[in-house]
Amino acid sequence: MSEHKGDFATDVRLLRISAIAAVGGALSAVVADFLLHLIRLFTNLFFFHTISTANHSPSQNTLGLFVVAAPVIGGLLVGLIARFGSEQIRGHGIPEAIEAILFGKSKMSPKVAILKPLASAIAIGSGGPFGAEGPIIMTGGAIGSLIAQYFHLSSAERKTLLVAGAVAGMTAVFGTPVAAVLLAIELLLFELRPRSLLPVAIACAVAGFTRPLLLGSGPLFPLHTLPLGPIGLVSSAIAGLIAGALSWGLSTVLYKVEDMFGRLPIHWMWWPALGAIAVGIGGYCQPRTLGVGYDVIGDLLQNHLAVQVVIAIVLVKAIIWVIALASGTSGGVLAPLLMMGAGVGAVAAPYMPGGEPAVWPLIFMAAALGGMMRAPVMAAVFAFELTGDANALLPLLAAAAVAYGFTVLLMRRSILTEKIARRGYHIYREYSIDPLERHYVDEVMTRTIETIDAKTTVAEVLRDYFGAQQKYRAYPVVDSGILVGMADRTLLDQIPPEKTDAPLGTFLVQTRPEIALPRETCRSVAARLAITGLDRVPVVEDENTYRLLGIVSRHDLVKPSMSVFADEHEVEQFRRVWIPRSTRMAPTNKREDVPGKHADVRR
Repeated sequence: MSEHKGDFATDVRLLRISAIAAVGGALSAVVADFLLHLIRLFTNLFFFHTISTANHSPSQNTLGLFVVAAPVIGGLLVGLIARFGSEQIRGHGIPEAIEAILFGKSKMSPKVAILKPLASAIAIGSGGPFGAEGPIIMTGGAIGSLIAQYFHLSSAERKTLLVAGAVAGMTAVFGTPVAAVLLAIELLLFELRPRSLLPVAIACAVAGFTRPLLLGSGPLFPLHTLPLGPIGLVSSAIAGLIAGALSWGLSTVLYKVEDMFGRLPIHWMWWPALGAIAVGIGGYCQPRTLGVGYDVIGDLLQNHLAVQVVIAIVLVKAIIWVIALASGTSGGVLAPLLMMGAGVGAVAAPYMPGGEPAVWPLIFMAAALGGMMRAPVMAAVFAFELTGDANALLPLLAAAAVAYGFTVLLMRRSILTEKIARRGYHIYREYSIDPLERHYVDEVMTRTIETIDAKTTVAEVLRDYFGAQQKYRAYPVVDSGILVGMADRTLLDQIPPEKTDAPLGTFLVQTRPEIALPRETCRSVAARLAITGLDRVPVVEDENTYRLLGIVSRHDLVKPSMSVFADEHEVEQFRRVWIPRSTRMAPTNKREDVPGKHADVRR
């Protein structure tokens, strides 16, 4: 049994990162509470002209036509903050976090941690049709990144803490810790290792336990529906297709509108104010489309609104959300998607068989989220945790999966990755276990090797090993089976001609050769070969004895990938079912069996 082989690669640093993540989770919860109060402060300031953090909906304003001015002023302020503060505050929040993870070594500046919540609070508080979760994810991620930078951690560890802070903030806003962990797995981590999963899970758990102290406990939208019958599977699939089409339509229109803003002959600083004009007009026509709209989502899930009202809210919300988000202002996408998905479900509910009408706004809401974010498991669990409705969990998963499949087949990129692609970065969302991590050096190394005795003279080595019949680019040099070094043409060219009668081993005693150990993963050795520029390294028993066991080359390291290639590309033929001739239908001599010749043409 190989004791060095285990399920995971871990070390004691995991405990340190997990402890830091726990602190970061608590801080993210506090920041989430602060951001929600900041949004309420600006909401009261813009729409009620009072300094208060009381929870008032902007739809209750009495400004009349002057309501159009509030979003415009907010848009001007956001543009100024982005122009003279940090351009990173623009956008949804999640794409910026992904970009920092994959292309910025998970580094975020203190400016982002301060200006992102401020700009988002102004944008949402002035009526912007956004959610608080995107800014919280960006802000929580910035906190995690700054903590990691303070402790001088590696880029991989910074990524873990960035994601932990981001999803801990989401947990604090919605009270959905399991869905937040799934968001990290499906969207942000781009790996599934203990070094990332454990700190993220701990951060979400801490944020979840901290939330009742700050924001209250229990589901955000309590709901209880009856289980769906067997026909509910078909209806859930139909709901997934409709929600997938909604996701595709919103994403397509969003980026077409963004292209229109890009063609304007003015600086992007002014775009949020221009987009806010549409928000103000929409808010004047349908006041309930302004702001986060959690109260509207609750009414949609409880079927408290008339169909005509729901249609008006969904249409206006979609228009102003697309225009405002395309203008480059600051705000999240989750809450608007929840509202639009639930609205479509409320309209379709009377026509969906297999369950009571109350369940369909919830199912459509999860399906829209799963299709748009391309995270179906997260979407299903998120909807479940928001409502606590266990009876709906199965149709939620079915609908979200269908919507996910719809967008995967029809859209090259999601609403999140399209934003990053437009900045010149391509993201490949699929990931699997690296075959080089699954295999160890002792599984792929070459054991039968040709060595050079250290007592052999340089002249003999040049004649016998590096002459016209040279077989290999480098040879291990050994002394009684103990590795002394590696001999190659570069080493021999450095030896003066007058010293070629000396034993080769004398020129290697001062150098320590690069080695591999049999218990190392192929990936670690491949990385070392890439760094050193070597083609092969000797494999020794341990670092004390240096007893030579074999050699591992770049060619050997390709072997694990060959099995993966075979699994992916070698297709087996289906076995044909052989039917004995005696059991086949024999032709008869009846006249009607020969159409066209003796067929009866009477009608």
